[in-house]
Amino acid sequence: MAKTDLNLVVIFDAIMREQSVTAAAERLAMTQPSVSNALARMRHVWRDPLFVKHGRGLRPTPYAERLWQQIATPLGDIRDAVTPPQFDPASQQRCFRIALTDGLTGMFWSPLRQHIETHAPYIDIHAVPYTGALEQQLISADVDMVMGHYFGNHPQIATRALFENPFVVVMRPDHSLTQGELTLERFIAAEQLLVSLSGQAEGSVDIELAKMGLQRRLAMTLNTFAGAAELIGETHLITVLPYPVVAKYLQRGELVARPLPLAVPAPIMYMAWHKRGERDPALLWLRTTMQTITDQVNNAINSNRCHNPEQ
Repeated sequence: MAKTDLNLVVIFDAIMREQSVTAAAERLAMTQPSVSNALARMRHVWRDPLFVKHGRGLRPTPYAERLWQQIATPLGDIRDAVTPPQFDPASQQRCFRIALTDGLTGMFWSPLRQHIETHAPYIDIHAVPYTGALEQQLISADVDMVMGHYFGNHPQIATRALFENPFVVVMRPDHSLTQGELTLERFIAAEQLLVSLSGQAEGSVDIELAKMGLQRRLAMTLNTFAGAAELIGETHLITVLPYPVVAKYLQRGELVARPLPLAVPAPIMYMAWHKRGERDPALLWLRTTMQTITDQVNNAINSNRCHNPEQ
């Protein structure tokens, strides 16, 4: 391959990572017209538009995405071999995009921000909507990391288990179900709120109840965790939520939790990332930092549960 073609590959990689000609030029220390001219040559050489306008940025074509999957890893290997990358979070600027639910932002965003203010003042963290196309978000580099339920097995996606997310029944402190044992019969008879990210009026609890030939009344649903605690605190609804998501409300006495009166497997929360970033020191810092924050959050939650065993 000609030297010019190799230069085009490097510029193409930068545009794919930044989704912007201007940002790619800054990344490569080039002028914007130079990158635009290179993009025009790419389109001629590879006979594909490669990128189309999308809002203020660019969106790669299917051909560009396939091409990038082929060249990103070997190009990274060459770059690392020639110039081993370094990253100093205390002095360098970087923006990371993480896809996660609003329930997890409620758990992680405050301690993560506190950590950044102390150790990495130039790091920006942007939350990206948690969609059903998690693998595609990582493959297309729309996000640097996904946190949440991950059931895929894509060969280019790496994962790490973070913690279990056990369910509890949550209600206001003066709810009648706080008195006496919360039996399965009393649980089913109660009017309930379901937080369903997909919008479907069925969750893990309903699947297990159906196996027993039982059904609960879902009187209301939400498609985000935001507002669920306030709604439960102001009404006679009860809800089933992961304990870590509501732990702070339980600690403050704003809500009360009771054990779920049926066996529902506790989902495992994962951290997932694309393998092309395995050796990127900045992304390694992000993964290590999120693991540290996870350990801190888990320790705080487990300590509270030890003091409140009924939850």
